[in-house]
Amino acid sequence: MKLKRWIKAGVPFMALLLASPGAQAADLSLQEAINLALTQNTGLKVTQKGEDTAKYALEKARGSNGVSVGLSDTLSTTKNKDSDRQDSNSVGITGKLPLYTGGKNQASIKSAKIGVESASLQTQRAQEDLKLNVIKAYYNALEAQKTVGVRQETVDKYQEHFTNVSQLYAAGSKARIDVIRSQVELSNARQNLIKAENSYELELADLRNYLNIDRSEPLNLTTDFSYLAFDQDMGTCLDYAYRNRKDLLVDKNKLEQQEQAIKEAKAGYLPTLNLSVGLNSSQKFHPSSENSHGATASVGLSWSIFDSGVTRAQVKTAETSRDVAKLNYLKDKEAIDLAVRQAYYNMREAEKRFNSTQDAVHQAEEDAFIAREKYRAGEGLMLDIIDAQEALSTARLNYISAQYDYARYKATVENAMGVELTAEEKQAAALLETDADAALAQSRLGSSNDTTVDSTRKVAEELAGNEGNK
Repeated sequence: MKLKRWIKAGVPFMALLLASPGAQAADLSLQEAINLALTQNTGLKVTQKGEDTAKYALEKARGSNGVSVGLSDTLSTTKNKDSDRQDSNSVGITGKLPLYTGGKNQASIKSAKIGVESASLQTQRAQEDLKLNVIKAYYNALEAQKTVGVRQETVDKYQEHFTNVSQLYAAGSKARIDVIRSQVELSNARQNLIKAENSYELELADLRNYLNIDRSEPLNLTTDFSYLAFDQDMGTCLDYAYRNRKDLLVDKNKLEQQEQAIKEAKAGYLPTLNLSVGLNSSQKFHPSSENSHGATASVGLSWSIFDSGVTRAQVKTAETSRDVAKLNYLKDKEAIDLAVRQAYYNMREAEKRFNSTQDAVHQAEEDAFIAREKYRAGEGLMLDIIDAQEALSTARLNYISAQYDYARYKATVENAMGVELTAEEKQAAALLETDADAALAQSRLGSSNDTTVDSTRKVAEELAGNEGNK
């Protein structure tokens, strides 16, 4: 199985790297990075655990409305004045079933069902946010890499210029101050290059963190910027967001849960009806032996006709929580509106900058070339060289920034709209639900932390083989 297929299959990235001869840097596209993050990001695993919690809450709510069985065993000794001591043992088993709870149990079950749906929506939203973070981190790393290239070229140009000025100075055609100034500019350019290289390493570290891979492994990012026009208007984006944002749907669910909480509280005004069935056995063994067996069945009615305002306070508390849920829904809707607008305007601004900076780069290149040639001919000034080179670096950096700003803001707009994962990404995210690959790797490699390349390669090959047999 090829590396790309392994990555799409969700095979641990570290195993793939070590399975390659020499543990060389693996090519990683943007889509593969997204799939990897959805498959093994730790934060996403934590969020997904909320689904399990919600499912258990639903089981608890359903159990409260079902049959409960209790067992009791009592050993007693009684001694009264002027009578012999009596020893006995009583065993009983009782089953209870709530017949009517005033709607409390039903409201609790419905609220728990809504909670399960909300937990799933929260996981989906976390997946969408993770996708956006990976896209940003990936493009940040690419932009930093391109910036390193620009800074390196600037250093090369200043180095070339410094060499030229030194030769002219040695020939007596240039002043010493030109040599000093060119050396200063070369030093400054090297400082910018060092900062750019460090920024690139930081961006790669950020990307590795989202992917949850070895933090020191080399990466070769293969997806470069490609301009894709965004043809939807602002109104369309907002309407889509109102209908599809998972967190807004969660707010609606919370509002419905508060309505159910009000029903639960109001159930305190109503009676409860329970069915009880029991079997009991009693044995007296001192001073005489005597056995008795019996069965009971009863329907019990309980109604609290006065509780000093406790139920009323519970209802008012639930209604207040309902009102808060409404306000939170409106507040989040306003926040979504703002987020969509901000991302949309930023995207359009970056798009305009991208289109306008292309010509600026060509003009700056021509200006820098003319300045260098004039200086060589003895007609230009040192300041012309410096200004032209600085203008060229700025134009190139502006062009790079506009490119990746557009890509990032376009992804931000789609995230703010609540665009769901693609089919391929959902398939990758589904692999997060099980830790089968990690368990297999652990069982093959043992508990030792010192793993060899050969043993890890075997694990990667076995995982790949298992995937191919599916």
